[in-house]
Amino acid sequence: MKKQTILWSLLLTAGFFLNACKDTGENKSEMKTPVDAARTPSGSSLTVAEAKTKTIADLQEAFSGESNATARYAAFSKKAAEEGYKEIALLFKAASLAEKVHAGNHKAVLEEMGIAVTPAKIEVKVLSTKENLEFAIKGETYEATTMYPNFLKDADAAGNQLALISLNYAYKTEKKHKAFYEQALAALTANKLSSLPSVYFVCPTCGNTYETAAPKRCGISMTSGEKFIKINTL
Repeated sequence: MKKQTILWSLLLTAGFFLNACKDTGENKSEMKTPVDAARTPSGSSLTVAEAKTKTIADLQEAFSGESNATARYAAFSKKAAEEGYKEIALLFKAASLAEKVHAGNHKAVLEEMGIAVTPAKIEVKVLSTKENLEFAIKGETYEATTMYPNFLKDADAAGNQLALISLNYAYKTEKKHKAFYEQALAALTANKLSSLPSVYFVCPTCGNTYETAAPKRCGISMTSGEKFIKINTL
């Protein structure tokens, strides 16, 4: 039932992503079609068959990465709480939930393609909160600037709309997480943790993460803000 719910959510948004967004402001940036977000003027050099094979490998890699991020950020949240950084602990907790949504979406797409998903090998190393933030920034930067843009190109060449949607959900969200972590690191360094948000909202459909208040509708998946998961306690 959970798998069917995830796939239904992805299918409901498929038509939306195939058309140019006509919104304005933040939503216009978040809702840009995944093809537009990934395509380069030269396009893909892969054949359709090669792109389909590559997309399967990409989704498997993304599932493993997001599964690890789920566990890693949960551990980072616990460490931040132990060190007395509640605001940062809440951010890591929210991000952990978002990554879990991404992992579930990637897995659902693979299973819909008839692919047996390889269980993720979880590897978590916890350091100080400052070091954990630096590690998180590095990871989110890679995903937002290299990994997901490349994966989106492959899915586009393969013509796999569900993969495009799932990958775009993660791509758009990781860009926001990167900014949140950079903000948190700056506050920690300047000893201004009180300036950080004390509540986050996570979209259950795409993992999109908002600070302070939930939107009327998600800027990525158009999910109603009433369905967002509130994170304000550890």
